[in-house]
This record gives sequence, structure tokens and C-alpha cells, in this order.
Amino acid sequence: MDKKKLILLMGALVIAIGTALAARSMFAGAAAPQVEAAPVEPQGPKVLVAKRALPVGTIITADAIGFQLWPEELVQDAYFIDGEANMDTLLGTVVRHPITAGEPVTQGSLVAPGDRGFLAAALGPGMRAVTVPVSARTGVAGFVFPGDRVDLVLTQTVEGEEGQGLRAAETILTNLRVLATDQSTETTTTEDGRTVVRAFRTVTLEVTPRIAEKISVAQTIGTLSLSLRSIADNQAELDRAIAAGDVEMPAGATRQDEERILRQVVSRPRDGATTYVTGGDVSRFQRRTMPAMGGNNNASAAPAPANFGMPSVPGGAAQPARPAGPVVRVTRGKDTTEVPVARTTGTR
Repeated sequence: MDKKKLILLMGALVIAIGTALAARSMFAGAAAPQVEAAPVEPQGPKVLVAKRALPVGTIITADAIGFQLWPEELVQDAYFIDGEANMDTLLGTVVRHPITAGEPVTQGSLVAPGDRGFLAAALGPGMRAVTVPVSARTGVAGFVFPGDRVDLVLTQTVEGEEGQGLRAAETILTNLRVLATDQSTETTTTEDGRTVVRAFRTVTLEVTPRIAEKISVAQTIGTLSLSLRSIADNQAELDRAIAAGDVEMPAGATRQDEERILRQVVSRPRDGATTYVTGGDVSRFQRRTMPAMGGNNNASAAPAPANFGMPSVPGGAAQPARPAGPVVRVTRGKDTTEVPVARTTGTR
């Protein structure tokens, strides 16, 4: 094959390849375009529903409720409709009746601060509300707001016959939720959103019936002071309770059940295992131990201990004071008396 024929053959091959590519491109471009259906916007009103289960006493937050499409024929007048209800006015309200997840929130199921029954609705099941008088010194200078958690500290002086009383401060209760300061159940803010710190004379706390009794007695013993707790303490207390095995999850519990149980553990007020400080821990010139107490005429002295096991004196006469120091109980028939025992020092 000569050179001329080879060139012609190569040219024909290039032309054939180019024609094939051009035809392929033409047929591909001529393919029918795919038709996509336009998304259909759901029609109908949006009503306010609960995003999770809301038990009685739950304070409404932005993550607890939201608007959702609802069949128009099932919409009732008591529902909150998107565009008609102001979401901001619902934040901070309290659930009066239990609401399940996905259930519409009705106007009668929420109670706003200042409304009748708000405080009773804010209380958890089985809880009580008690009011404690405070001052700027005992109330953390006004930096306590509804929703905060505080500890309760009792300061007292135990008098005795030695003349110098024992000064002591004891944390008697911990993790108490503040419901209100004075008559306000909400935090006051300025127009630019800053929190207003103001002085108040009383604080209302959420407690158990047993703790309510202890607070009533503590107010007659000494001075009560508030100790503000850190927000991080709740997680620390929860971790400690889980590590100690105090949190028991039932078999087959859902995520919502677990969250509810954990919230109950975190919000539980605690009574017992308290700490204390005496005057001797603060100053070397103060005593550290309890002063001796006995029967005397000092009006400031603490009353003598009860006369356990001693018979009453006929005719309503005053009972003899319990002897100071070690005693021995002697029973003769039905009568029991306490005889003091003198202390002796042995010698070698």
C-alpha cells in the first residue's frame, strides 16, 4: 500500500469517528425531558401541640411546644392557632392538666403567672409551698429568682450554764426550688432584656410535707439564710445518684420515661446528711462543743432535758432536775430514780 492510500484511509477513519460522536450527541440531546411533579404544600391550619409529655406543674419553654398542621374539621375554639396566638406570651406558663406528646394544647390547660391557681399548678405532685422571711443579708442580696435552687442554712446559739454559748451554722436542707420572691412568680427584665435585681422580704419554696414541718420549727430556733446553688450542681447530683444506684430504670422504659425519671431525681429536695460549722471552727476564742446544760434560774439557759423514767411528784409539784454528770438508774418496785455517780481518779 503506497503512502497516498494510507493517508486517505486514516482521514476516512477520523471522519467516521467524528460523525459517530456527533450523531450520539444529537440523539442524547433529543431525548425527552423528565417531568417532575411540583411539591404540594399541605393545606390547613396549624395548632399548638406538645412536643413531649407535659405533666402537671411543667413550666412551658420554647422546646416544649410547637405548631403543627391539623385537620380543619377537627380544630376547636380552645386551640392555639398559628398567626392568632402569641408564642412569647405562653412561655413561662404552667401546665394545669397533663398533656401527652402530640396532643393539642388548649387554653384551659395552661395557667399564667399572676392568675388564680398558678402557684398550686406550679407545685409538683405531693409537694407543698412554704414562705421564709429573708433580708438583703440572708437572701443573697436579691440575686435569687423564681426557678433557682437554694440550700437553707440555720444559724443559732445554744446557751448553757457555763456562760458562753455555742454558735453554730448548719445546712439543714438542700436543693429547694424557688417558686416566688415576695408576690412575684416571674423574673423581671428591662426593655433590653437585662434581669432586674431587686430586694425582697420573703421567698416561697417548693418542699415536701416533712420538710415544710422542719422549716416551721427551724424559724423558731434561729435565723434562716439562703445559699444559692450552681446550675452545674444538678448534673453532679444526678451523676452521684446514678453511681450510688439510687436511680432505677424500669424494664422497657422509653426515652421519655427515662427523661422524666431523671428530671424527678434532679428536682428532688434533699433532707438529711447535712453539714455544720461551729464557732470554734471560725475563731479560736469560740467554743467548739456543746455547753453543759442543767437546772438553773438563768433565763437564757437552755431548758433541762426531759426527766426520762423518773416518777412524777404527786400534787403537781415540780419534778427534780436531772443530775449533771454520770448517773445510775435504780428501780425499786414501780419507782425508778437516777442516782449521780461521783467520778474518781485512780492512782498508781
